[in-house]
Amino acid sequence: MNSATVRNLLVRGMLAGLAAGLLALVVAYVVGEPNVDKAISFEHAHAHEHETEAVSRSLQSTAGLATGVLVYGVAFGGIAALAFCFALGRVGRFGPRATALLLSGCALLAVYVVPFLKYPANPPSVGDPGTIGKRTALYFLMMLLSVLLAVAATLLGKRLAPSLGTWWATVVAVAAFTVVTGLAYQFLPAVNEVPKDFPATLLWRFRLSALAIQTALWAGFGLAFGELADRLLNPRRTKAASGHAVRAAH
Repeated sequence: MNSATVRNLLVRGMLAGLAAGLLALVVAYVVGEPNVDKAISFEHAHAHEHETEAVSRSLQSTAGLATGVLVYGVAFGGIAALAFCFALGRVGRFGPRATALLLSGCALLAVYVVPFLKYPANPPSVGDPGTIGKRTALYFLMMLLSVLLAVAATLLGKRLAPSLGTWWATVVAVAAFTVVTGLAYQFLPAVNEVPKDFPATLLWRFRLSALAIQTALWAGFGLAFGELADRLLNPRRTKAASGHAVRAAH
């Protein structure tokens, strides 16, 4: 894959990330923001003093939310596009669309789901402000470990495939990833700062909405980038499909 193709895929990855960010933004606004508002109301009801907000809640839930989600989508879209350039043809006989979806699923698992299971997202009013640095460091450490373990499991599966076959090599690689991740869960310290009187249902809904936002982001990216990459890398098939569609219309 030459530099021009990589550059084109990078641009398409960022565009797909932007489109996926728009989808995630809709999910965040419709599903996530109502839970954030309820958590803030709980915080205000139990606070002894009300602090003046530097940024209004209306601005946070609109322009602030849009900026954060879209920048996140574009940035991770570019990174995922570069990972796609390396993975295409090296993780199996998958085409661009299937590789993009597989990469998106693995990214969702390694970058979000595995760290989320150890250190799930918390709404406002949950967590001690004095421990935010420690909690952030632990979360990113778990994310880094998850990504490294996912890469190691992929390399292990590739190495074992000639001797065990693709199926059993995949089973062994997934099992190894699961075991080592479980050990990381055991050795890393737990964080439990949820107030005793915080509504359990609200906490559960907030965490589900956070998971839904990430799922929408990565699923949208996989579908959009897979289509854009396929059109770039297989132009003849795309033109042939368009020609068949035109003839069928006539």
